[in-house]
Amino acid sequence: MEINNVSDFLDYYIKVKKRTQNLFDYIPEDKIEWTFRKGKFTIGDEIRHLANIERDMFAENIQFKESKYAGCGTDYAEGLENVIEYYNKKSKESIEIFSKLTDLDLHKKCKTPGGINITVWKWLRAMVEHEIHHRGQLYLYLVMLNIKTPPMYGLTSEEVIANSVT
Repeated sequence: MEINNVSDFLDYYIKVKKRTQNLFDYIPEDKIEWTFRKGKFTIGDEIRHLANIERDMFAENIQFKESKYAGCGTDYAEGLENVIEYYNKKSKESIEIFSKLTDLDLHKKCKTPGGINITVWKWLRAMVEHEIHHRGQLYLYLVMLNIKTPPMYGLTSEEVIANSVT
């Protein structure tokens, strides 16, 4: 997918993020800092990571600035309500920055933290893939906790099978 229009991209990306945010309603308060193994991201870390990497790396890089990403620990926000509020705040800041891009800016080069020069639209596409990757991890964490998760597009796999031609 090539991104040539900032407005269309923002419409799409906001919908992608909304599907991630829909999962937040399923996280029990007492599981926000749960992880499947010591040393791995907790549920809260996943959400804070999405907030911080989007705002402090992707949004900085597309402004032709260096990454300011410094992690995703509880020092940024603690407790389910605060973590969600933090995610929403950082997301709003990022969207404001992305909305200042012009369609011509999408074809300029920015530098990643790894020192790679990449076209801005490709870096934004990588950001979308990153969001989806971590949303998948949130789904998996919730399933591991035996928490029923919402179907992403309205139907479960079983419902699609039941509605399909055999």
